[in-house]
Amino acid sequence: MTPSLNVTTHSFTDCNAQAAALAERIADRLRAALNERGHATLAVSGGSTPKNLFERLSRETLDWGRVQITLVDERWVPETDERSNARLVQSLLLQHAAANATFVPLYTGDATPEAGLATADARIAALALPFDAVVLGMGDDGHTASFFPGGDHLAEALDLDRSARVLPMHAEGAGEPRITLTLATLLETRSLYLLVSGAKKRDLLADARLGLGAARDYPVRAVLTQQRVPVAVYWCP
Repeated sequence: MTPSLNVTTHSFTDCNAQAAALAERIADRLRAALNERGHATLAVSGGSTPKNLFERLSRETLDWGRVQITLVDERWVPETDERSNARLVQSLLLQHAAANATFVPLYTGDATPEAGLATADARIAALALPFDAVVLGMGDDGHTASFFPGGDHLAEALDLDRSARVLPMHAEGAGEPRITLTLATLLETRSLYLLVSGAKKRDLLADARLGLGAARDYPVRAVLTQQRVPVAVYWCP
Protein backbone atom coordinates (compact mmCIF):
# COMPACT_ATOMS: atom_id res chain seq x y z
CA MET A 1 0.00 0.00 0.00
CA THR A 2 1.30 3.45 -0.89
CA PRO A 3 1.58 5.66 2.20
CA SER A 4 -0.21 8.99 2.34
CA LEU A 5 2.35 11.50 1.11
CA ASN A 6 2.67 15.04 2.35
CA VAL A 7 4.05 16.26 -0.96
CA THR A 8 2.98 19.23 -3.08
CA THR A 9 4.24 19.88 -6.59
CA HIS A 10 4.80 23.29 -8.16
CA SER A 11 5.24 22.88 -11.92
CA PHE A 12 6.59 25.59 -14.22
CA THR A 13 6.82 25.77 -18.00
CA ASP A 14 10.04 27.79 -17.71
CA CYS A 15 13.04 27.02 -15.52
CA ASN A 16 13.76 30.71 -14.95
CA ALA A 17 10.30 31.07 -13.44
CA GLN A 18 10.92 28.00 -11.31
CA ALA A 19 14.16 29.43 -9.93
CA ALA A 20 12.63 32.85 -9.34
CA ALA A 21 9.65 31.40 -7.48
CA LEU A 22 11.74 29.19 -5.23
CA ALA A 23 14.28 31.93 -4.55
CA GLU A 24 11.47 34.23 -3.45
CA ARG A 25 9.97 31.49 -1.28
CA ILE A 26 13.27 30.71 0.45
CA ALA A 27 14.03 34.40 0.95
CA ASP A 28 10.62 34.84 2.59
CA ARG A 29 11.43 31.95 4.93
CA LEU A 30 14.77 33.48 5.85
CA ARG A 31 13.25 36.90 6.45
CA ALA A 32 10.60 35.38 8.72
CA ALA A 33 13.29 33.57 10.69
CA LEU A 34 15.32 36.77 11.07
CA ASN A 35 12.27 38.65 12.30
CA GLU A 36 11.24 35.91 14.73
CA ARG A 37 14.58 34.60 16.01
CA GLY A 38 17.27 36.98 14.83
CA HIS A 39 19.09 34.36 12.76
CA ALA A 40 18.43 31.94 9.89
CA THR A 41 19.99 28.70 8.64
CA LEU A 42 19.86 27.28 5.11
CA ALA A 43 21.16 23.98 3.68
CA VAL A 44 21.54 23.61 -0.08
CA SER A 45 22.54 21.00 -2.65
CA GLY A 46 25.20 21.13 -5.31
CA GLY A 47 25.14 19.93 -8.89
CA SER A 48 23.98 21.78 -11.98
CA THR A 49 20.25 22.12 -11.21
CA PRO A 50 20.44 24.83 -8.50
CA LYS A 51 22.73 27.22 -10.39
CA ASN A 52 19.92 29.50 -11.54
CA LEU A 53 18.35 29.35 -8.09
CA PHE A 54 21.61 30.39 -6.43
CA GLU A 55 22.09 33.34 -8.75
CA ARG A 56 18.59 34.63 -8.06
CA LEU A 57 18.68 33.96 -4.33
CA SER A 58 21.98 35.81 -4.01
CA ARG A 59 20.24 39.03 -5.08
CA GLU A 60 17.36 38.78 -2.60
CA THR A 61 17.32 41.65 -0.10
CA LEU A 62 17.61 40.53 3.52
CA ASP A 63 20.14 40.71 6.35
CA TRP A 64 22.46 38.02 5.02
CA GLY A 65 24.99 38.74 7.76
CA ARG A 66 22.73 36.84 10.14
CA VAL A 67 22.29 33.83 7.83
CA GLN A 68 24.26 30.57 8.03
CA ILE A 69 24.51 28.45 4.88
CA THR A 70 25.75 24.88 4.68
CA LEU A 71 25.54 21.95 2.27
CA VAL A 72 23.36 18.87 2.44
CA ASP A 73 26.31 16.84 1.12
CA GLU A 74 29.74 17.24 -0.42
CA ARG A 75 32.17 15.41 -2.65
CA TRP A 76 35.38 14.82 -0.72
CA VAL A 77 37.43 17.24 -2.82
CA PRO A 78 38.95 20.64 -2.03
CA GLU A 79 37.16 23.84 -2.97
CA THR A 80 39.63 24.34 -5.83
CA ASP A 81 38.16 21.26 -7.55
CA GLU A 82 35.52 22.01 -10.19
CA ARG A 83 33.28 19.28 -8.72
CA SER A 84 33.26 20.85 -5.27
CA ASN A 85 29.80 21.83 -4.07
CA ALA A 86 31.40 24.44 -1.83
CA ARG A 87 32.99 26.02 -4.88
CA LEU A 88 29.58 26.22 -6.55
CA VAL A 89 28.04 27.90 -3.50
CA GLN A 90 30.91 30.34 -3.16
CA SER A 91 30.83 31.34 -6.83
CA LEU A 92 27.06 31.63 -7.34
CA LEU A 93 25.25 31.99 -4.01
CA LEU A 94 27.69 33.88 -1.78
CA GLN A 95 27.67 36.83 -4.13
CA HIS A 96 25.88 40.20 -4.36
CA ALA A 97 23.57 40.72 -1.36
CA ALA A 98 24.32 37.21 -0.02
CA ALA A 99 28.08 37.77 0.16
CA ASN A 100 27.77 38.56 3.87
CA ALA A 101 26.29 35.18 4.79
CA THR A 102 28.35 32.73 6.85
CA PHE A 103 29.24 29.57 4.94
CA VAL A 104 29.84 26.33 6.85
CA PRO A 105 31.54 23.73 4.60
CA LEU A 106 31.52 19.97 5.11
CA TYR A 107 34.91 19.26 3.52
CA THR A 108 37.64 19.54 6.16
CA GLY A 109 40.86 18.94 4.25
CA ASP A 110 41.43 15.55 5.88
CA ALA A 111 42.49 12.65 3.68
CA THR A 112 39.12 10.89 3.82
CA PRO A 113 35.55 11.72 4.88
CA GLU A 114 35.99 9.24 7.73
CA ALA A 115 38.99 11.20 9.00
CA GLY A 116 37.09 14.48 8.75
CA LEU A 117 33.81 13.16 10.13
CA ALA A 118 34.20 14.43 13.70
CA THR A 119 35.05 17.94 12.51
CA ALA A 120 32.17 18.03 10.04
CA ASP A 121 29.80 16.71 12.68
CA ALA A 122 30.90 19.44 15.12
CA ARG A 123 30.27 22.10 12.46
CA ILE A 124 26.70 20.90 11.94
CA ALA A 125 26.11 20.55 15.68
CA ALA A 126 27.11 24.20 16.11
CA LEU A 127 24.51 25.45 13.64
CA ALA A 128 21.32 27.10 14.84
CA LEU A 129 19.02 24.19 14.06
CA PRO A 130 16.37 23.50 12.98
CA PHE A 131 17.11 24.71 9.48
CA ASP A 132 14.75 27.31 8.11
CA ALA A 133 15.00 25.77 4.65
CA VAL A 134 16.62 22.72 3.09
CA VAL A 135 16.96 22.39 -0.69
CA LEU A 136 17.47 18.91 -2.10
CA GLY A 137 18.05 17.72 -5.65
CA MET A 138 17.64 14.32 -7.27
CA GLY A 139 19.82 12.27 -9.60
CA ASP A 140 18.79 10.01 -12.46
CA ASP A 141 19.43 7.02 -10.17
CA GLY A 142 16.99 8.28 -7.55
CA HIS A 143 19.63 9.55 -5.14
CA THR A 144 19.26 12.72 -3.13
CA ALA A 145 21.91 14.35 -0.92
CA SER A 146 24.54 11.56 -0.99
CA PHE A 147 22.00 8.81 -0.40
CA PHE A 148 23.20 6.68 -3.32
CA PRO A 149 21.84 3.26 -4.24
CA GLY A 150 24.32 0.73 -2.90
CA GLY A 151 26.00 3.26 -0.62
CA ASP A 152 28.01 1.73 2.19
CA HIS A 153 26.19 3.79 4.85
CA LEU A 154 22.85 4.20 3.05
CA ALA A 155 20.71 2.28 5.53
CA GLU A 156 22.17 4.19 8.46
CA ALA A 157 21.80 7.53 6.67
CA LEU A 158 18.09 6.90 6.04
CA ASP A 159 17.33 5.47 9.50
CA LEU A 160 15.34 8.11 11.37
CA ASP A 161 16.01 6.38 14.67
CA ARG A 162 19.78 6.78 14.41
CA SER A 163 21.44 9.76 16.09
CA ALA A 164 24.21 10.40 13.55
CA ARG A 165 24.10 13.89 12.04
CA VAL A 166 26.71 13.34 9.32
CA LEU A 167 28.03 10.22 7.61
CA PRO A 168 30.62 9.30 4.98
CA MET A 169 29.31 7.65 1.83
CA HIS A 170 31.02 5.50 -0.77
CA ALA A 171 29.02 4.18 -3.71
CA GLU A 172 29.72 3.07 -7.26
CA GLY A 173 27.52 5.80 -8.70
CA ALA A 174 28.92 8.57 -6.50
CA GLY A 175 32.30 9.04 -8.14
CA GLU A 176 34.34 10.54 -5.36
CA PRO A 177 33.91 9.60 -1.70
CA ARG A 178 31.20 11.75 -0.15
CA ILE A 179 30.02 13.15 3.13
CA THR A 180 26.34 13.76 3.75
CA LEU A 181 23.89 14.99 6.32
CA THR A 182 21.63 12.15 7.39
CA LEU A 183 17.93 12.14 6.60
CA ALA A 184 17.10 12.77 10.26
CA THR A 185 19.28 15.88 10.21
CA LEU A 186 17.80 17.15 6.94
CA LEU A 187 14.32 16.77 8.40
CA GLU A 188 15.23 19.12 11.24
CA THR A 189 13.89 21.94 9.11
CA ARG A 190 10.92 24.27 8.94
CA SER A 191 10.65 23.86 5.16
CA LEU A 192 11.89 21.24 2.71
CA TYR A 193 12.20 21.74 -1.05
CA LEU A 194 13.03 19.27 -3.81
CA LEU A 195 14.32 20.97 -6.96
CA VAL A 196 14.11 18.88 -10.15
CA SER A 197 14.06 19.50 -13.89
CA GLY A 198 13.43 17.51 -17.04
CA ALA A 199 10.79 14.99 -18.14
CA LYS A 200 12.94 12.02 -17.12
CA LYS A 201 13.19 13.17 -13.52
CA ARG A 202 9.51 14.09 -13.46
CA ASP A 203 8.62 10.51 -14.39
CA LEU A 204 11.21 9.07 -12.01
CA LEU A 205 9.79 11.16 -9.19
CA ALA A 206 6.25 10.03 -9.98
CA ASP A 207 7.34 6.38 -9.85
CA ALA A 208 9.15 6.97 -6.58
CA ARG A 209 6.09 8.58 -5.04
CA LEU A 210 3.97 5.58 -6.02
CA GLY A 211 6.64 3.00 -5.24
CA LEU A 212 6.44 1.50 -8.72
CA GLY A 213 8.94 -1.11 -9.86
CA ALA A 214 12.58 -0.25 -9.22
CA ALA A 215 11.54 3.16 -7.89
CA ARG A 216 10.32 1.49 -4.70
CA ASP A 217 14.00 1.28 -3.68
CA TYR A 218 15.12 4.74 -4.82
CA PRO A 219 16.66 6.60 -1.86
CA VAL A 220 14.61 9.72 -2.65
CA ARG A 221 11.50 7.73 -1.75
CA ALA A 222 12.56 7.96 1.91
CA VAL A 223 12.22 11.74 1.64
CA LEU A 224 8.84 11.55 -0.08
CA THR A 225 7.29 9.05 2.32
CA GLN A 226 8.51 10.46 5.66
CA GLN A 227 5.84 12.15 7.74
CA ARG A 228 7.91 14.70 9.69
CA VAL A 229 8.14 17.58 7.22
CA PRO A 230 6.01 18.47 4.16
CA VAL A 231 7.94 18.32 0.88
CA ALA A 232 7.47 20.99 -1.78
CA VAL A 233 8.62 19.82 -5.22
CA TYR A 234 9.63 22.53 -7.72
CA TRP A 235 9.78 21.16 -11.26
CA CYS A 236 10.50 22.62 -14.68
CA PRO A 237 11.10 21.00 -18.09
